[in-house]
Amino acid sequence: MELESIILPGVDAQRPIVIAGPCSAESEEQVLETARGLAAKGIKIFRAGIWKPRTKPGGFEGIGAGGLAWLKKVKEETGMYVSTEVATKDHVFEALKAGIDMLWIGARTTVNPFAVQEIADALKGVDIPVLIKNPVNPDLELWMGAFERLYNAGIRRLGAIHRGFSSYDKKIYRNLPLWHIPIELRRRLPELPIFCDPSHIGGKWELVAPLSQQAMDLSFDGLIIESHCNPECAWSDASQQITPDVLDYVLNLLVIRDTVQTTENLSELRRQIDQVDEQVLELLAKRMRISKEIGVYKKEHNMPILQSPRYSEILKKRSKMGEQMELSPEFVKVILQEIHEESVRQQMIIMNQ
Repeated sequence: MELESIILPGVDAQRPIVIAGPCSAESEEQVLETARGLAAKGIKIFRAGIWKPRTKPGGFEGIGAGGLAWLKKVKEETGMYVSTEVATKDHVFEALKAGIDMLWIGARTTVNPFAVQEIADALKGVDIPVLIKNPVNPDLELWMGAFERLYNAGIRRLGAIHRGFSSYDKKIYRNLPLWHIPIELRRRLPELPIFCDPSHIGGKWELVAPLSQQAMDLSFDGLIIESHCNPECAWSDASQQITPDVLDYVLNLLVIRDTVQTTENLSELRRQIDQVDEQVLELLAKRMRISKEIGVYKKEHNMPILQSPRYSEILKKRSKMGEQMELSPEFVKVILQEIHEESVRQQMIIMNQ
Protein backbone atom coordinates (compact mmCIF):
# COMPACT_ATOMS: atom_id res chain seq x y z
CA MET A 1 0.00 0.00 0.00
CA GLU A 2 1.22 3.50 -0.85
CA LEU A 3 -0.18 5.57 2.00
CA GLU A 4 -0.32 9.32 2.51
CA SER A 5 0.19 11.21 5.76
CA ILE A 6 -2.69 11.44 8.20
CA ILE A 7 -1.05 14.42 9.92
CA LEU A 8 -3.43 17.38 9.85
CA PRO A 9 -2.06 20.91 9.28
CA GLY A 10 -0.78 22.45 12.49
CA VAL A 11 -0.50 19.13 14.32
CA ASP A 12 2.99 18.28 15.58
CA ALA A 13 4.16 15.11 13.88
CA GLN A 14 6.44 14.22 16.81
CA ARG A 15 5.41 11.18 18.83
CA PRO A 16 2.98 10.86 20.38
CA ILE A 17 0.24 12.35 18.21
CA VAL A 18 -2.61 12.65 20.71
CA ILE A 19 -6.34 12.38 20.07
CA ALA A 20 -8.41 12.97 23.19
CA GLY A 21 -11.96 13.58 24.31
CA PRO A 22 -14.91 11.90 26.00
CA CYS A 23 -16.11 8.41 25.24
CA SER A 24 -19.52 9.90 24.43
CA ALA A 25 -20.80 13.34 23.60
CA GLU A 26 -23.44 13.77 26.31
CA SER A 27 -24.38 17.44 26.20
CA GLU A 28 -23.16 20.61 24.56
CA GLU A 29 -21.89 21.88 27.90
CA GLN A 30 -19.93 18.66 28.62
CA VAL A 31 -18.40 18.57 25.13
CA LEU A 32 -17.31 22.21 25.18
CA GLU A 33 -16.00 22.14 28.74
CA THR A 34 -13.89 19.07 27.99
CA ALA A 35 -12.66 20.54 24.70
CA ARG A 36 -11.64 23.81 26.36
CA GLY A 37 -9.70 21.88 29.00
CA LEU A 38 -7.91 19.80 26.38
CA ALA A 39 -7.16 22.76 24.13
CA ALA A 40 -5.58 24.55 27.10
CA LYS A 41 -3.22 21.56 27.43
CA GLY A 42 -2.21 21.75 23.79
CA ILE A 43 -4.31 18.88 22.41
CA LYS A 44 -5.05 19.47 18.72
CA ILE A 45 -7.46 16.63 17.85
CA PHE A 46 -10.70 16.17 19.78
CA ARG A 47 -12.63 12.89 19.83
CA ALA A 48 -16.17 12.14 20.93
CA GLY A 49 -18.53 9.25 20.27
CA ILE A 50 -21.77 10.36 18.62
CA TRP A 51 -23.12 6.89 17.90
CA LYS A 52 -22.29 4.26 20.53
CA PRO A 53 -22.68 0.53 19.86
CA ARG A 54 -23.61 -1.12 23.15
CA THR A 55 -23.37 -4.78 24.12
CA LYS A 56 -26.98 -4.88 25.32
CA PRO A 57 -30.01 -2.71 24.57
CA GLY A 58 -31.08 -0.19 27.16
CA GLY A 59 -27.73 1.51 27.63
CA PHE A 60 -26.78 4.94 26.32
CA GLU A 61 -26.31 4.48 22.57
CA GLY A 62 -25.07 7.97 21.81
CA ILE A 63 -26.70 11.33 21.36
CA GLY A 64 -26.97 10.83 17.60
CA ALA A 65 -26.44 13.18 14.68
CA GLY A 66 -27.61 16.19 16.70
CA GLY A 67 -24.36 16.02 18.65
CA LEU A 68 -22.35 16.79 15.53
CA ALA A 69 -23.33 20.44 15.92
CA TRP A 70 -21.48 20.44 19.25
CA LEU A 71 -18.33 19.21 17.52
CA LYS A 72 -18.67 22.03 15.00
CA LYS A 73 -18.75 24.45 17.93
CA VAL A 74 -15.58 22.84 19.31
CA LYS A 75 -13.84 23.58 16.01
CA GLU A 76 -15.11 27.15 15.90
CA GLU A 77 -14.27 27.99 19.51
CA THR A 78 -11.00 26.13 20.09
CA GLY A 79 -9.59 25.58 16.60
CA MET A 80 -9.18 21.87 17.36
CA TYR A 81 -9.78 19.22 14.73
CA VAL A 82 -12.69 16.90 15.54
CA SER A 83 -13.12 13.17 15.05
CA THR A 84 -15.80 10.56 15.64
CA GLU A 85 -16.64 6.91 15.05
CA VAL A 86 -18.76 5.79 12.10
CA ALA A 87 -20.41 2.40 11.71
CA THR A 88 -22.76 2.86 8.75
CA LYS A 89 -22.93 4.79 5.48
CA ASP A 90 -25.49 7.12 7.09
CA HIS A 91 -23.00 7.95 9.84
CA VAL A 92 -20.41 8.75 7.16
CA PHE A 93 -22.76 11.09 5.28
CA GLU A 94 -23.79 12.91 8.46
CA ALA A 95 -20.20 13.26 9.68
CA LEU A 96 -18.94 14.58 6.34
CA LYS A 97 -21.83 17.02 6.10
CA ALA A 98 -20.92 18.34 9.56
CA GLY A 99 -17.28 18.89 8.55
CA ILE A 100 -15.73 16.22 10.77
CA ASP A 101 -11.97 16.14 10.13
CA MET A 102 -11.12 12.53 10.99
CA LEU A 103 -13.11 9.30 11.24
CA TRP A 104 -12.49 6.02 12.93
CA ILE A 105 -14.07 2.61 12.50
CA GLY A 106 -14.76 0.77 15.74
CA ALA A 107 -13.78 -2.76 16.71
CA ARG A 108 -17.31 -4.12 16.43
CA THR A 109 -17.55 -2.75 12.90
CA THR A 110 -14.12 -3.94 11.76
CA VAL A 111 -15.20 -7.50 12.50
CA ASN A 112 -17.96 -7.21 9.85
CA PRO A 113 -16.65 -7.05 6.25
CA PHE A 114 -20.09 -6.02 4.94
CA ALA A 115 -20.16 -3.00 7.25
CA VAL A 116 -16.59 -2.02 6.39
CA GLN A 117 -17.35 -2.27 2.68
CA GLU A 118 -20.42 -0.07 3.13
CA ILE A 119 -18.29 2.59 4.81
CA ALA A 120 -15.61 2.26 2.12
CA ASP A 121 -18.20 2.75 -0.63
CA ALA A 122 -19.60 5.82 1.15
CA LEU A 123 -16.09 7.34 1.35
CA LYS A 124 -15.17 6.94 -2.32
CA GLY A 125 -13.77 10.20 -3.65
CA VAL A 126 -13.35 11.70 -0.17
CA ASP A 127 -9.94 12.82 1.13
CA ILE A 128 -10.14 12.30 4.89
CA PRO A 129 -8.00 10.44 7.44
CA VAL A 130 -9.60 7.18 8.57
CA LEU A 131 -8.36 5.15 11.53
CA ILE A 132 -9.37 1.51 11.88
CA LYS A 133 -9.56 -0.22 15.25
CA ASN A 134 -8.57 -3.85 15.50
CA PRO A 135 -11.48 -6.31 15.45
CA VAL A 136 -12.70 -7.49 18.84
CA ASN A 137 -11.23 -10.93 18.19
CA PRO A 138 -7.49 -11.43 17.62
CA ASP A 139 -7.69 -11.83 13.83
CA LEU A 140 -4.94 -9.96 11.99
CA GLU A 141 -6.25 -10.97 8.56
CA LEU A 142 -9.64 -9.44 9.35
CA TRP A 143 -7.90 -6.22 10.39
CA MET A 144 -5.81 -6.25 7.23
CA GLY A 145 -8.94 -6.84 5.16
CA ALA A 146 -10.50 -3.66 6.52
CA PHE A 147 -7.47 -1.62 5.42
CA GLU A 148 -7.60 -3.21 1.99
CA ARG A 149 -11.29 -2.35 1.57
CA LEU A 150 -10.69 1.31 2.44
CA TYR A 151 -7.57 1.42 0.27
CA ASN A 152 -9.42 -0.07 -2.69
CA ALA A 153 -12.02 2.67 -2.27
CA GLY A 154 -9.29 5.28 -2.80
CA ILE A 155 -8.63 6.19 0.84
CA ARG A 156 -4.90 6.76 1.23
CA ARG A 157 -4.76 8.49 4.62
CA LEU A 158 -5.13 5.44 6.80
CA GLY A 159 -4.08 4.63 10.35
CA ALA A 160 -4.61 1.84 12.88
CA ILE A 161 -5.91 1.92 16.43
CA HIS A 162 -4.84 -0.88 18.75
CA ARG A 163 -7.57 -1.14 21.41
CA GLY A 164 -6.86 -4.69 22.59
CA PHE A 165 -8.80 -7.91 22.10
CA SER A 166 -11.81 -9.30 23.91
CA SER A 167 -11.32 -12.39 26.03
CA TYR A 168 -13.70 -14.50 28.08
CA ASP A 169 -10.93 -14.97 30.62
CA LYS A 170 -10.55 -11.40 31.90
CA LYS A 171 -7.46 -10.54 33.88
CA ILE A 172 -6.26 -7.04 34.79
CA TYR A 173 -7.18 -5.63 31.38
CA ARG A 174 -10.56 -4.93 29.89
CA ASN A 175 -9.15 -6.07 26.54
CA LEU A 176 -5.94 -8.07 26.24
CA PRO A 177 -3.10 -6.07 24.62
CA LEU A 178 -1.62 -8.98 22.62
CA TRP A 179 1.12 -6.61 21.47
CA HIS A 180 2.47 -9.11 18.95
CA ILE A 181 -0.53 -8.50 16.68
CA PRO A 182 0.02 -4.77 16.07
CA ILE A 183 3.76 -5.51 15.84
CA GLU A 184 3.03 -7.95 13.01
CA LEU A 185 0.71 -5.38 11.41
CA ARG A 186 3.60 -2.92 11.40
CA ARG A 187 5.89 -5.50 9.85
CA ARG A 188 3.41 -6.00 7.02
CA LEU A 189 2.52 -2.32 6.60
CA PRO A 190 5.59 -0.40 7.81
CA GLU A 191 4.26 2.99 6.64
CA LEU A 192 0.95 2.63 8.51
CA PRO A 193 0.73 4.88 11.59
CA ILE A 194 -0.46 3.00 14.67
CA PHE A 195 -2.26 4.59 17.62
CA CYS A 196 -2.74 2.91 20.98
CA ASP A 197 -6.05 3.16 22.83
CA PRO A 198 -4.97 2.60 26.46
CA SER A 199 -8.45 3.53 27.70
CA HIS A 200 -10.09 0.50 26.09
CA ILE A 201 -7.18 -1.86 26.69
CA GLY A 202 -7.01 -1.08 30.39
CA GLY A 203 -10.61 -0.28 31.19
CA LYS A 204 -9.39 1.61 34.26
CA TRP A 205 -8.02 5.13 34.42
CA GLU A 206 -4.98 4.04 36.46
CA LEU A 207 -3.80 1.80 33.59
CA VAL A 208 -3.76 4.60 31.01
CA ALA A 209 -0.27 5.82 31.94
CA PRO A 210 1.60 2.47 31.96
CA LEU A 211 -0.11 1.31 28.76
CA SER A 212 0.73 4.60 27.04
CA GLN A 213 4.37 4.14 28.00
CA GLN A 214 4.38 0.59 26.67
CA ALA A 215 2.99 1.85 23.37
CA MET A 216 5.73 4.47 23.12
CA ASP A 217 8.38 1.86 23.94
CA LEU A 218 7.03 -0.15 20.98
CA SER A 219 7.34 2.91 18.71
CA PHE A 220 3.61 3.51 18.29
CA ASP A 221 2.92 6.80 16.54
CA GLY A 222 0.18 8.13 18.77
CA LEU A 223 -2.42 7.72 21.47
CA ILE A 224 -6.20 8.01 21.46
CA ILE A 225 -7.30 8.56 25.05
CA GLU A 226 -10.72 9.09 26.58
CA SER A 227 -10.83 12.33 28.54
CA HIS A 228 -13.89 13.80 30.27
CA CYS A 229 -14.37 17.00 32.25
CA ASN A 230 -16.06 14.97 35.01
CA PRO A 231 -15.31 11.26 34.52
CA GLU A 232 -17.22 10.07 37.57
CA CYS A 233 -20.44 11.34 35.99
CA ALA A 234 -19.78 10.00 32.49
CA TRP A 235 -22.71 8.26 30.80
CA SER A 236 -20.47 5.53 29.38
CA ASP A 237 -17.12 3.98 30.36
CA ALA A 238 -16.68 6.22 33.38
CA SER A 239 -13.96 4.04 34.93
CA GLN A 240 -11.51 4.46 32.04
CA GLN A 241 -11.74 8.22 31.41
CA ILE A 242 -9.40 10.86 32.82
CA THR A 243 -9.64 14.62 33.16
CA PRO A 244 -7.67 16.96 30.88
CA ASP A 245 -5.38 17.76 33.84
CA VAL A 246 -4.61 14.08 34.46
CA LEU A 247 -4.07 13.55 30.74
CA ASP A 248 -1.55 16.37 30.68
CA TYR A 249 0.24 14.81 33.67
CA VAL A 250 0.34 11.40 31.93
CA LEU A 251 1.73 12.86 28.71
CA ASN A 252 4.40 14.84 30.53
CA LEU A 253 5.61 11.66 32.27
CA LEU A 254 6.05 9.72 29.02
CA VAL A 255 9.57 8.76 28.04
CA ILE A 256 9.88 8.99 24.25
CA ARG A 257 12.87 6.97 23.15
CA ASP A 258 14.79 7.95 20.04
CA THR A 259 13.81 5.68 17.16
CA VAL A 260 16.74 6.79 15.01
CA GLN A 261 19.96 5.74 16.66
CA THR A 262 23.02 3.65 15.89
CA THR A 263 22.72 -0.09 16.42
CA GLU A 264 26.39 -0.92 16.06
CA ASN A 265 26.63 -1.80 19.74
CA LEU A 266 23.82 -4.32 19.23
CA SER A 267 25.40 -6.15 16.30
CA GLU A 268 27.21 -8.75 18.43
CA LEU A 269 24.12 -9.48 20.53
CA ARG A 270 22.01 -9.79 17.39
CA ARG A 271 24.56 -12.19 15.92
CA GLN A 272 24.17 -14.32 19.05
CA ILE A 273 20.39 -14.19 18.70
CA ASP A 274 20.68 -15.40 15.09
CA GLN A 275 22.85 -18.31 16.19
CA VAL A 276 20.45 -19.28 18.98
CA ASP A 277 17.47 -19.08 16.60
CA GLU A 278 19.24 -21.46 14.21
CA GLN A 279 19.90 -23.86 17.09
CA VAL A 280 16.25 -23.67 18.19
CA LEU A 281 15.06 -24.49 14.67
CA GLU A 282 17.52 -27.38 14.40
CA LEU A 283 16.25 -28.79 17.71
CA LEU A 284 12.64 -28.41 16.63
CA ALA A 285 13.38 -30.21 13.37
CA LYS A 286 15.04 -33.00 15.37
CA ARG A 287 12.02 -33.23 17.67
CA MET A 288 9.68 -33.54 14.69
CA ARG A 289 11.82 -36.31 13.22
CA ILE A 290 11.44 -38.20 16.51
CA SER A 291 7.68 -37.52 16.45
CA LYS A 292 7.52 -39.09 12.98
CA GLU A 293 9.32 -42.16 14.27
CA ILE A 294 6.78 -42.37 17.10
CA GLY A 295 4.04 -42.03 14.47
CA VAL A 296 5.47 -45.00 12.55
CA TYR A 297 5.56 -47.08 15.74
CA LYS A 298 1.94 -46.18 16.60
CA LYS A 299 0.82 -47.10 13.09
CA GLU A 300 2.61 -50.44 13.17
CA HIS A 301 1.09 -51.26 16.57
CA ASN A 302 -2.37 -49.86 15.79
CA MET A 303 -2.16 -47.24 18.54
CA PRO A 304 -4.10 -43.92 18.63
CA ILE A 305 -2.14 -40.75 17.94
CA LEU A 306 -3.32 -38.74 20.93
CA GLN A 307 -1.98 -39.91 24.28
CA SER A 308 -3.63 -37.48 26.72
CA PRO A 309 -1.89 -38.62 29.93
CA ARG A 310 1.49 -38.29 28.23
CA TYR A 311 0.69 -34.77 26.95
CA SER A 312 -0.50 -33.64 30.40
CA GLU A 313 2.68 -35.03 31.93
CA ILE A 314 4.81 -33.12 29.42
CA LEU A 315 2.98 -29.85 30.07
CA LYS A 316 3.37 -30.20 33.82
CA LYS A 317 7.05 -31.16 33.82
CA ARG A 318 8.16 -28.69 31.14
CA SER A 319 6.27 -25.82 32.74
CA LYS A 320 8.09 -26.46 36.00
CA MET A 321 11.40 -26.63 34.14
CA GLY A 322 10.58 -23.35 32.38
CA GLU A 323 9.91 -21.60 35.69
CA GLN A 324 13.30 -22.73 36.97
CA MET A 325 14.81 -21.16 33.85
CA GLU A 326 12.95 -17.89 34.53
CA LEU A 327 10.46 -18.40 31.71
CA SER A 328 6.82 -17.49 32.34
CA PRO A 329 4.44 -20.48 32.61
CA GLU A 330 2.12 -18.89 30.03
CA PHE A 331 4.95 -18.61 27.51
CA VAL A 332 6.08 -22.20 28.05
CA LYS A 333 2.50 -23.46 27.74
CA VAL A 334 1.95 -21.67 24.43
CA ILE A 335 5.22 -23.00 22.99
CA LEU A 336 4.49 -26.56 24.10
CA GLN A 337 0.96 -26.42 22.70
CA GLU A 338 2.26 -25.33 19.31
CA ILE A 339 4.92 -28.05 19.32
CA HIS A 340 2.35 -30.66 20.32
CA GLU A 341 -0.06 -29.61 17.57
CA GLU A 342 2.70 -29.86 14.96
CA SER A 343 3.78 -33.27 16.32
CA VAL A 344 0.19 -34.53 16.04
CA ARG A 345 -0.01 -33.18 12.49
CA GLN A 346 3.20 -34.96 11.53
CA GLN A 347 1.95 -38.23 13.02
CA MET A 348 -1.38 -37.90 11.20
CA ILE A 349 0.54 -37.67 7.93
CA ILE A 350 2.32 -40.92 8.81
CA MET A 351 -0.99 -42.61 9.72
CA ASN A 352 -2.58 -41.63 6.41
CA GLN A 353 0.27 -42.83 4.22
